[in-house]
This record gives sequence, C-alpha cells and structure tokens, in this order.
Amino acid sequence: MGYTIGVDVGGTFTDVVLGGTFGAIAVAKCLSTHYDPIAGIVAGVTRALGDRDPAQVTRVVHATTLATNAVLERKGVRVAFVTTQGFRAAVPLGRYARVEEDRYDLRFSPPPPPVAAGDCFEVVERVSARGAVLTPLDLDSVRRAAAAITARGITSAAVCLLHSYANPAHERQVAELLRESIPDVVTSSEIWPEIREYERATTTIMSAYIGPLMASYLSQLRERLAEIGIRAPVHVMESSGGVISAELAARRAVATIESGPAAGVLAAAGTGFPDVISFDMGGTTAKACVVRGGTPEITNEFHVGGKGSFGGRRAGTGVPIKTPAIDLAEVGAGGGSVAWLDAAGALRVGPHSAGSSPGPACYGLGGSEPTVTDANLVLGYLSSASLPLTPDLAAKALDRLASPLGVSREEAAYAVHEIVSASMASAVHVVTVQRGIDPRGFALVAFGGAGPMHAARVAERFGIGTVVVPAHCGVASAAGLLAGALSTDRVLSRLDAPDPSAVFTSLATDAAADLGVSLSDPGVLVSRSVDVRFKGQSHDLTVEWTSSREELASRFFARYEEVYGIAQRGEIELVSYRIHLTAPTSPPPGTTGNEAAGNGTAGDGAAGDATAAAVPRGRRAYFPETGGYAEVPVHTRDTMAGGPLHGPAIIEDAESTIVVPPGWTATLAETRAVHLTRSTTCPTS
Repeated sequence: MGYTIGVDVGGTFTDVVLGGTFGAIAVAKCLSTHYDPIAGIVAGVTRALGDRDPAQVTRVVHATTLATNAVLERKGVRVAFVTTQGFRAAVPLGRYARVEEDRYDLRFSPPPPPVAAGDCFEVVERVSARGAVLTPLDLDSVRRAAAAITARGITSAAVCLLHSYANPAHERQVAELLRESIPDVVTSSEIWPEIREYERATTTIMSAYIGPLMASYLSQLRERLAEIGIRAPVHVMESSGGVISAELAARRAVATIESGPAAGVLAAAGTGFPDVISFDMGGTTAKACVVRGGTPEITNEFHVGGKGSFGGRRAGTGVPIKTPAIDLAEVGAGGGSVAWLDAAGALRVGPHSAGSSPGPACYGLGGSEPTVTDANLVLGYLSSASLPLTPDLAAKALDRLASPLGVSREEAAYAVHEIVSASMASAVHVVTVQRGIDPRGFALVAFGGAGPMHAARVAERFGIGTVVVPAHCGVASAAGLLAGALSTDRVLSRLDAPDPSAVFTSLATDAAADLGVSLSDPGVLVSRSVDVRFKGQSHDLTVEWTSSREELASRFFARYEEVYGIAQRGEIELVSYRIHLTAPTSPPPGTTGNEAAGNGTAGDGAAGDATAAAVPRGRRAYFPETGGYAEVPVHTRDTMAGGPLHGPAIIEDAESTIVVPPGWTATLAETRAVHLTRSTTCPTS
C-alpha cells in the first residue's frame, strides 16, 4: 500500500496528513520549530507514520511559508539587478501608496527598495516593444557589470532588460556571461515574460532573492526525510494551487510565495458546495477566499509585504509579484494573536502573535500575554487536550486586561473574541462586498485550528446562513495538499500575435518540460486563456481563449461588465497568452477511513479528544444570549449521529473545536463534515 504525505508549516503549528490509496488517513499536529522548520516536519511525519513502513511513502507534498517569511523579514540573499542602460533607477525609485495610518505621518519614511541603488547595474542594449533590436548588446558592458557584481561579493543576480518578453536574446546572452562568475542568475524571460517593466523586474528580483534559500531548504528537507526512510519525490504547492517538483520550485521560487495559504482553499473547494467562502484561521493569521463554481478566484498579480488596508493589501505598499496566485485576503488575527491596550486604553487584538514560542499563556511554555486562545479557554469554548491547556494561566492573563478596562474577566474575554471575529470579517469583506459579491448566497467553509470556533459569529455579520466544517478541519490545509494536481503556468506577452496557436504550442511545450511530461501523455490537460483590453487602454482582463475574434470580444465585454459594472463595447487587442498545464499523479488518497486518527498534539484551538467517551458531556460556556455562563452539551462527531444539535453547544475534534452559538443548528453529513445552519434570524453588522 502506498502513502502520500501532506505537510503544512504554519506560524504556530506544523500539520501532517498521511493519506493512503484506500482512504486511510492519519493526522499529526505539533508545534512549529522556527529555529529549524524541518525538525517540526520530521517530528510530525514520524508521528503520523506511526509503525507504518516509511519506504511505502510514494509522494510528499509541502506547503511552505519560507518564501513569504524571507521577503517579509528581509532575510533573502543579496541580489544584483541588471537592466538596460538608462533604467537602473526604476527599482530604487519604486512606488509607494500610503495607507490609513501613514497619510498624516510627518515623519513617514517609505520602506527600502528590494535592491539598493548601489547594487543596480546597466548594460548597453535596447529592444523595442515589438522585439526589434534598436541597440545591439555591448558585451563589454556586461563584463564590466559582472566584474563589479563579483567585486561586491554578490552571488545572486536578477536580469530584467527592457521589453525582453518580446525578444529574450539579449537577456540570454547577459545571463550566459554573468554565470561565468556569479553562481545564481535568473532572467525575467525565464521567470515570467510579461509586460509591465517594474512588476516584471520585482518578480525576477524576488526569485533571485529567495531562490538560493528555497534550493537549500528543499535539499535539506529531502536529506532529513531520507534519514527516516522516506525517499519519495518532494513536491511543493504553488501560489496558484498547483503542485510542482522541488527542483522546479527551487528554480522558480517566486511561484511559491503564497504556497502556504493555497492548500486550504483547495480543501474548501472540495466540500461539495459550488459557491463557498474559504475561511482559514490558524495561530497567526486568518485568510479568506471566494470559490465560485468549485474554482477558486485567481489573480495574476499580488503584493507581498507592505501594509494592510481594511483586510487587504494596498497595492503599492509591498512588492508586486506577477505570477498566478489564489486571490486571498489576509489579516493578522489568529489563535495566538495578542490582546493589548493602546495608549488611549482601547482594547486591540493582533497583529502580533505569540506564535509557538512562547505561545499563549495557557500553553504553559512561558507566555504571559493574553491571546485569543486564552480568551476562548476562559469562555469555556476550549478544554485541555493532548497539548495541556492551563485555565488558571489563561485567567491570570485575561485579568491583565479586565482590571484596567473595569470589566469582569469573562467580559474581557468575550470582547477579545468579538474583536478578533470583527477583524477576520474584514478579510471576508475584502473578497466579497468590496468586489460587488453578495456573500449571503455562499456557504462559509471554516477550518484551521481556530476557524471553527469563530465561523458562526463571522457568518452572522454577513447574513450567511450556512457554515461547513470539514472532517479533520484543524489540518485541512495539509489535507488539501493531497488533492493538489501536478501543474504549472506559463505566460508570454505578444501584442496581437499573428499566430496565437504557435504561441500556445510553445508555452505548452515549455510547461510540459517543466513537469517532465509530454503533451501526448495520457491525462495531460492544457487550458488556454488570453489577456484582452480595449485598444488604447492600459490594463487588461483574462478570458478563456477561443480562435473566434467575435466570441473572444463577447467574453471580454461580459467580463469587463462583471468587474467594472459598465457595459462597454469597442475595438479590442490581445496582450498576453497564458496556458495552465495539469499532469496526472496517482489517484488522490481519500480523507476518511478506518485508520482515521487524531494522533497529534492539540491545534491552535484544539479542545478535547475526538476518541473520548461516546456520550456527550457538558461544561459551562459563555454566551451573551444566555446571560453569561450556561451549562452546554459537549459533543464529538461520533456523538452527533442521533440528529440535529441545537445551540448553544460545542463539538470537539482532536485538532479543533466547533462552537455552535444560540440560534444555530449543527448536523453531521455523510462526509463527516459538520453543517451549521441558522435556525433563527441572527443580527448582522
């Protein structure tokens, strides 16, 4: 019997899911080890395997925040930027948009550019937007740049020449010469040959910035897994939800920047509801994404780093990345988010997180600041599980807030609970209301260690009447990795290319080579799309490809009206051509079966053992609708088989806890997902 392992490393916990071809599954959840992330992975994999033969593992799929963290913490390698003469200042000058708290800051300073001005170099050459050579490449200027880069001790270079998407010949020559003395050289024509010079430059720079780190990390991961007997291929989740080989991830590291959050969205898309809002709350952040018709929303440009703006990332405050990514909104709100009082004495929650070390106060690992997890423990939503939670430490931490606020401990705890729910609702607001989408027609799919505790309250704010909590919700992101298809994307900008079919064929051939497959192999699928704009406009929209110009225009007009609310007609032009290639893997392992086990430690909101007594228990929990604390039933999924469960109630998993507030009803589906529905009209805000 072969096994597939999914590994998701989060800010607080590392989740591991072991899937078998016959539906068997084992789960492990352990604290992330930030000093050495691979140590936590190995511990989780060992726990999930139990006494199974590691040699029977046929595939390891990994979602990692390594690339994101390297960018946010500025811990990548030093990069030299090489560009066309006259354009070396483009990246140092950059662009920056001020968000709310920056607008009136007289001492405001923009963040440093991704490459310092002194590390930017020019070569003599020029190519037009149509690919014509206007100025031949001066090889001596390349050699001078290489010597200057080497003299500075820089070992990674990003080459982005003007309009190289139209004609990459000069870039290839520059890279060939630079590689004679510089170990790591990437070019924009290799990474993402698409128009918009600044965005293409930053995308290439980020790949050079994190590429060596990713290559080293994945190499070490393979070695450490081999030490415990696993020699299976290691695959990495892409930002767009596809899976690529570790070797390709090292070469195109920029494609993995949003690797971590993508897997959970795939799990939400597989719940059987066509239109859902994915809601993932872990220990450090909460993320939301819209899935329509079973397909997550995809964006072809996103920003990493920078500052948030009402639940989203304000364009211009971070580094723009032009690669496909699942369109997420993220806020710094999780189980480990610290509650604090600002200078005016107002209660705030997040974005700082206690993480896995020292963790929330109730973990007993040295943390003393009150967190969301501490508040939920005081409210009775949590109880001790395989990771012991200490109520006295949580109570002591919440008293630090209650005393200066002049309220009771439970009132302070519920205020923390409400504030963090409101903060997470802002992420849902970004992906729905701000984009003209009515969230009331969607189901909210909640997962992550803390998500199911807050999901119903978040849903109430939008009038959402259905919440779905899938089986193994606390490790849903790791489970989603098991369903990730081997796939990759390619793009090429060619303004109204005379032969689009040749462009698509070339892109598909390159993509197949990336995955080590042939276009003629059984099961290889290629989808084609094109970026279209009105002639004379600057920005474009992506629509499904058709060779009929009239039908293509019709699709663009419909998409334009959907996005902008304006029914407009006019002459169109084609800008960039895209393909998405998917190759078959072994059949995805099931996520239910006789070996199902919550054999890891507790999650961000873990509470109780799912294999505990087969009869419901009870404990006191706080709900404003009941006037405070009330005795409520505490179930597991195994004790729900008798029929609907009316709130207030609590349902405990090994990795998470579901809170059923008053006015909600919980039922257990055949898939062992818990469905919450509003049985009375709840107030919205």
